[in-house]
Amino acid sequence: MKLLTFHTERGLQVGIKTERGILDIAKAAGTYHTDDPSLQSIEQIVEGGVEVLEWLTRLLTLASDANDDELWLAEDSLRLGPCVPQPGKIICVGLNYRKHAEESKLAIPESPVLFNKFANSIAAHEETIQLPKGTSQVDYEAELAIVIGKKAKHVSKENALEYVFGYCNANDLSARDLQNRTSQWLLGKSCDGFCPVGPYLVTSDEVGNPNDLRIRSYVGGEVRQDSNTGDMIFACDEIVSYISSYMTLEPGDIILTGTPEGVILGYPKEKQIWLAAGDEATIEIEKLGRLTNRFQDEA
Repeated sequence: MKLLTFHTERGLQVGIKTERGILDIAKAAGTYHTDDPSLQSIEQIVEGGVEVLEWLTRLLTLASDANDDELWLAEDSLRLGPCVPQPGKIICVGLNYRKHAEESKLAIPESPVLFNKFANSIAAHEETIQLPKGTSQVDYEAELAIVIGKKAKHVSKENALEYVFGYCNANDLSARDLQNRTSQWLLGKSCDGFCPVGPYLVTSDEVGNPNDLRIRSYVGGEVRQDSNTGDMIFACDEIVSYISSYMTLEPGDIILTGTPEGVILGYPKEKQIWLAAGDEATIEIEKLGRLTNRFQDEA
């Protein structure tokens, strides 16, 4: 199932992407007077887990069998919100692709390199990202994002993916000059809008094996990164298990799993042309759609 959020006069609403269009969950529930679990947000759906997904499946079947066009929306007519608008924790894994570590001229890590972003960095598909004043080296990073679906503490690698609700595209935007100013990466990673996610949150059953997905990025239509999540040093199950050994993961937490080679930082210095106002970056991961953002200078 592909879930998304979209802006309306009623506030941010949740929909399901189908071949017919976007099903407005709130309107469909009101039309069919189903046993509505009072879902108002993606976060409630994620926390509701299997029971809520089964309810959504029944609702989708009812709507699909009916001839009621008012329940269906054209995706290109909507202004989408982030597919996870209010995450709890945003945990990121650095240097998690072998070729990216090599292009960064850094040693292959023996344990996952963890850092974090904050909720202010969350942005949506097609949202324009402000390039902060005081930085001139903004880079893209295509990343597979894991969205946790169940409380996880000390989970084994073998069982770790059972705690995952789904996956989405993410762009771990990074101001390299700020990132490398000190030994701590936080400042260069957590500027406003520096974590676009979406357009869809795709449930685990639809994605299948997260460790074998093609992952690409484009700038102005030009391919910059083209790899596979199989190049990860630490696979998705290892990452979830490792993090849960030290901190409790909660439904709605997001884990960014690292980026492959091809970022601007990895280019020879004479070829490093950083993101600038007017640029457009797209992240595309197999089964997850395409996440696109444009950039403008901060006013």
